[in-house]
Amino acid sequence: MFGMGIGEILLIIIIAILALGPDKLPSTMVDIAKFFRQVKGTVNNAKATLEEEMKFSEMKQQALSYKDDMLSASNELERMTDMTDIGSEVAGLKNNFDLNTPIDTTPSAPKAPEVITFTPKTKQQPRLEFDSEIA
Repeated sequence: MFGMGIGEILLIIIIAILALGPDKLPSTMVDIAKFFRQVKGTVNNAKATLEEEMKFSEMKQQALSYKDDMLSASNELERMTDMTDIGSEVAGLKNNFDLNTPIDTTPSAPKAPEVITFTPKTKQQPRLEFDSEIA
């Protein structure tokens, strides 16, 4: 315990009995135990606070990640709906097509349907082959 051996602990106990006396020693031991409990409680409280801060830090990182995703989606949506870009694309399409010429809207004649015919198979007679050496 605390890097001390049994002999050192016994020496401290003997000095405590001599210095405090048998009547004050039990109350002093209780006070020392209370002190160690308070230290342990403070350490546990600090540990819990640190763990809570770590969770908060993780949640903050996730929130920043979601924020970045939303900003990139917003920028993409803004880029897609930018009227100046759409206007330039429409102008480019107008240049490709001459809108002053009328479009022929008369339907063309339908294609002749393809005719598929099936020819029935004839039953073939089994061929009999004879060996010419038999006579």
